[in-house]
Amino acid sequence: MTQQIVVILAVMITAYIIAKRKKLSVELSMFCSAVVGGMAGALLKTPPLADLPRHLVEGAFTYLDVILVFFTATLFMAIVSESGGITYAVRATLKHFGRRRLAALLILMIIVLIPGALTGAGSVSLLVVGAPVAMALDGLGVPKKRITAILFITAGLSAAAPPVNIWAMVLCAGTAIPYVGFELPLGIPVLVLGAFTVLFLGWKKEGGKDIAQALNEMPEAPRGMKWWRVGLPFLVFFSLVIAYRVKPFAVPIFGLALEFVLAAFVAWATSPRKIDILAVSRVTVRRLLPLLSSMTVIGMLQQVMTATGVRGLLSYAVISIPLVLLFILFPVIIPFSEGVLTYGGAAIIGIPLIWYLDSLGYHATVVIAGLSLLWPLGDGLPPTALIGRLSLLVTDSKESYSTFLKSTWVPWLVITAVGLLMVIFSTKLAFLVKWSM
Repeated sequence: MTQQIVVILAVMITAYIIAKRKKLSVELSMFCSAVVGGMAGALLKTPPLADLPRHLVEGAFTYLDVILVFFTATLFMAIVSESGGITYAVRATLKHFGRRRLAALLILMIIVLIPGALTGAGSVSLLVVGAPVAMALDGLGVPKKRITAILFITAGLSAAAPPVNIWAMVLCAGTAIPYVGFELPLGIPVLVLGAFTVLFLGWKKEGGKDIAQALNEMPEAPRGMKWWRVGLPFLVFFSLVIAYRVKPFAVPIFGLALEFVLAAFVAWATSPRKIDILAVSRVTVRRLLPLLSSMTVIGMLQQVMTATGVRGLLSYAVISIPLVLLFILFPVIIPFSEGVLTYGGAAIIGIPLIWYLDSLGYHATVVIAGLSLLWPLGDGLPPTALIGRLSLLVTDSKESYSTFLKSTWVPWLVITAVGLLMVIFSTKLAFLVKWSM
């Protein structure tokens, strides 16, 4: 039986490699791997061929709730951006805090963190706020190569930040762990590491444009935009998130998707300019299509791997590795899995890791939080390198990709160290989970 499963796994890996060499996207490559692996399993009666379509359809709906959160959160941020709120916030930061470098850098960091934290995608942070924040950093005298590094690291951290962390959601769905208690285990490290990154890379001023010139080159915020118009939608969202925790028996649990919809409605209603909701929705779907298809295909791949026994084989392989060696390999295998499979790495490698470490007494929620700091680093590694390539694009940087990666090495190592320490000392940090609930 083990030999049959090894053959199926080899067929799936081969199918993925061939699909990538044919220049197919990661999503289509994983889909080919799932279909071919399922057919290989059917030839070996694991599962029967007649059951393969059912497994593919069931798998496609595995992460439907995550997909709904993805879409509604990104639609919310798109409406805020379309209303001019992002431009207003960045311009106001540069105008009022440009002379106070520490405050300006930290506020710009928060602005980059918010879209990714609410959508679970660092790419959304770059697409929504990347360009204006890059111009603001340039006005503060930060060198362009360091601006690119700042955007890459902070956008990656934004994807790991609460309330929406896709890696944690995938792991919780695959291990039957409730997606609760991540606010402090994720929020504190993200804020500390984000602050370290912007201060380490951006504190030293090296020429660049002055603040007045940067403000002149940035787009103007629409007339009538005020701070309350920017802040009210976010206040509504976080109030809904907090309300049922403060009054659990008096306030219903709306769920993240509905909470984002309600906040999006407030952003639309308070916008100083007219917004075509249908047009914004269509653009949002087109922008999110690769990410939504990733979640759909990951569910298919996970279902097929479970039905064929490949998932069990990988789980056994994980628990067979000595624990010390596993910790040593984390800085390599976690980012590499993200670079090759994007969120599929969490489903294929992360789920058996959580089962294994949980069985040894490690605190599963804190372990997931620690690993969630490592996965975003893989978004700078080929072949996908989604956030890395977008960082170069929004800053209009002409430097080579290898030069860009070298400029991130200090924050990269610090993030890796923090993530590993959170995993190793997860039981000591369990109080963060209790304080979050």
